[in-house]
Amino acid sequence: MSGAGKKVVDVAFKASKSIDWDGMAKMIVTDEARKEFSSLRRAFEEVNSTLQTKFSQEPEPIDWEYYRKGLGSRIVDSYKEYYESVEIPKFVDKTTPEYKPKFDALLVELKEAEQKSLKESERLEKEIAEVQELKKKLSTMTADEYFEKHPELKQKFDDEIRNDYWGY
Repeated sequence: MSGAGKKVVDVAFKASKSIDWDGMAKMIVTDEARKEFSSLRRAFEEVNSTLQTKFSQEPEPIDWEYYRKGLGSRIVDSYKEYYESVEIPKFVDKTTPEYKPKFDALLVELKEAEQKSLKESERLEKEIAEVQELKKKLSTMTADEYFEKHPELKQKFDDEIRNDYWGY
């Protein structure tokens, strides 16, 4: 197998292992998006399968003797010489080293943003629970009970009363 073909197969294989198809499928909400996602996944798997079968095998060796019998020694030797003189250049990846640090930095930022998002979600969930609890109790709650939960408001009102500010 040529160097470039093997590289393509290796990259495709690694990519297929690192994709969390189930995780992505859980995030999709519309039926149309699910259909598109299914066709994307199917197409990816078909291409990956083709790459695995087509490029992962070594080519069968040429039976030069068979061709010598039918075509003659001189022409087959000429073809063999040309065939053996062909050099397939090795694939040299110049792009990955350039973008790998940037990608790694983005992954770090992504993790940090994910942590911030999770903390913010947790805070908002608590706030929602408090508001729902307050909504249930609001009709029977006294001012003292409310000020117990919000001492800063009690302080504000006390300051306004103390300073003789009645809002008009």
